Amino acid sequence: MITSADNQHLKTIRKLREKRWRARTGMFLAEGEDLVDAARTASFEEEVVLVGGVDVEGELLASASTLGSGTRVIGVYRQRWSQPGGRLSVYIEGVSDPGNVGAIIRSTHAFADGPVVLGPGCADPFGPKAVRASMGSLFARPPARAGLNRLTGTLVALDRAAGRPLDELELQAPVVLCLGAEREGVSVAVLERASEVAHIPMRAAGPESLNVAMAASVALYAAARRMAADG
Repeated sequence: MITSADNQHLKTIRKLREKRWRARTGMFLAEGEDLVDAARTASFEEEVVLVGGVDVEGELLASASTLGSGTRVIGVYRQRWSQPGGRLSVYIEGVSDPGNVGAIIRSTHAFADGPVVLGPGCADPFGPKAVRASMGSLFARPPARAGLNRLTGTLVALDRAAGRPLDELELQAPVVLCLGAEREGVSVAVLERASEVAHIPMRAAGPESLNVAMAASVALYAAARRMAADG
């Protein structure tokens, strides 16, 4: 059992809390039994898995974790990236909150057969907060990295105040839903490249906008149903 904070595995775990070390090593953390189980189900390569009270003293594991007390297992894995594609996928840019990135990965896994494609300005999907927010979907459906020029099919730019209602569009696969940060929205480059510009209809007395992860979930659900209806 590991009893020293100077153990190399614990040092690695502490370093991987930082983006620069994840970028340098190509590795990341999964904290908690559910995420470690999801990694195994998806056959992710394990660098190391430490179980508190079995492989390492519980207090030492907790001190290395981003979660603190109560952490029972931490796994270290190699990052895995997908290629853009599928009948339905999502492209995001400027989504800097890792919790939103992780939640969008989860929603995309639920409603689409393609991945989340990360454009410029997005948070690291392999950061601890994003991994937790994905609830295991990061392992089942890893994200992709690509510029606009690599996206094919019908690009639908979501703009809160422009275009037709999303559920009125005729959508022929492949479809890529394009979203930006809640305040800034999608870039001019996306709007110029888009095949369609659409919005999610909301009550006049409702909020001015939706959180980007919530908007992605609603848009994915609506697009998947419309595509199924259109055949």
